[in-house]
Amino acid sequence: MRRHDSPLGPGVRRREFLSAAAGAFVAAETAASQALPFPIIDTHIHLFDPTRPQGVPWPPKNDKVLYQPALPERYRKIAQPFGVAGAIEIECSPWLEDNQWVLGVAARDKIMVGTIGDLEPGKPGFRAQLERFHKNPLFLGIRYGNLWGRNLAAEIGKPAFVEDLRALAAAGLVLDTANQTPELIAATLRVTDAVPELRIVIDHLPQLAAPADANLRELGKRPQVYAKVSEVLRRVNGGVPLELAEYKPKLDEIFGIFGEDRVLFGSDWPNSDNWAPFGAVFGIVREYFVAKGMAVAEKYFRTNSTKAYRWRERK
Repeated sequence: MRRHDSPLGPGVRRREFLSAAAGAFVAAETAASQALPFPIIDTHIHLFDPTRPQGVPWPPKNDKVLYQPALPERYRKIAQPFGVAGAIEIECSPWLEDNQWVLGVAARDKIMVGTIGDLEPGKPGFRAQLERFHKNPLFLGIRYGNLWGRNLAAEIGKPAFVEDLRALAAAGLVLDTANQTPELIAATLRVTDAVPELRIVIDHLPQLAAPADANLRELGKRPQVYAKVSEVLRRVNGGVPLELAEYKPKLDEIFGIFGEDRVLFGSDWPNSDNWAPFGAVFGIVREYFVAKGMAVAEKYFRTNSTKAYRWRERK
């Protein structure tokens, strides 16, 4: 071994190693200080692996932050120090067989307590595929909204679409809506009128730029509808503020509409890496909900997820 070589890798010298080790120690200490006195369920992460032979439909290759394997073992290392004990995967692929791929990946790591898949109500074969995937207890529901070129407002007026949503509800599964706009909120309200027995989770609600309208406030009155407080951070003047004061008005609005019993924690990992590391994403909502008392915080970070998703403890 040459004098300046290192067993830690070429070019890694003692001073650099000690600096990196100190940084890791500080990160671990920060995570420990933020840990809560109960296990946390993260209801919104994505799993994908661009190294598969078939690749992935998302993220794109030019996304230098996201285009790398996002798998449970990597997530565990990031999230577990903050007290995360379980996670629910939310689909990020319209490919039918990726439902099975995710179920297989999730089965191998007990930090995964469920997945929300991708099936299209109103399409031929929906019932057969729903029966196929619902046999796996990790399959908790489907996602539908502003992604993959779909339009809930257009589909909810079609009888076949409504009948398939009734089948979803009859199976005890949930509907996640994706990427909120006032139009999607209005369409979601129509879904609750057509299929009142269907549980619905509205995702990424903090990203809804428009103030709460009458449709959102009406959804807040319907006990089968939950709000996922995910994608909280946003860019302001080219930067990403990490102070709660920047986000508190929107969080207050959501909490005022849905209350302590129907709000859910979701990190949106690894998509959240486009804004800030996991600890910063977690820290904002931790500060907000702990200020409301530990009982309210436990509902947000864990208890409400069991009602919304009906996930089961992994043995």
